[in-house]
Amino acid sequence: MARESVKARERKRQALVAKFAEKRAALKAEGNYAELDQLPRNASPVRLHNRCQLSGRPKGYMRHFGMCRNMFRDLALAGKIPGVRKASW
Repeated sequence: MARESVKARERKRQALVAKFAEKRAALKAEGNYAELDQLPRNASPVRLHNRCQLSGRPKGYMRHFGMCRNMFRDLALAGKIPGVRKASW
C-alpha cells in the first residue's frame, strides 16, 4: 500500500490536469509558449503516473481494469470481476 500522501499528491495532479486542459490546448494551438510556461508544472499530463485505485501501487498497473496485478488477482479469485476467471487447460 502506498502512503496516503502519495495517493493524495496524484489526485491533486489529476485535478490540476483536468482544470487546465482547455487552457493548455488553446495556448499550444496559438504557439504561445511563454504563457504556457506560466501554468503550474503539475498541470501537465506528462507528470501523471498510473496508480492502482485500490492500493496506490505504481507498478504492475493494468490499464483496462485500473488496478495493479495484485489487487486484480485477489478480486478475480474472489469472483468480484465479471467475466474473469482463472485459466485451466
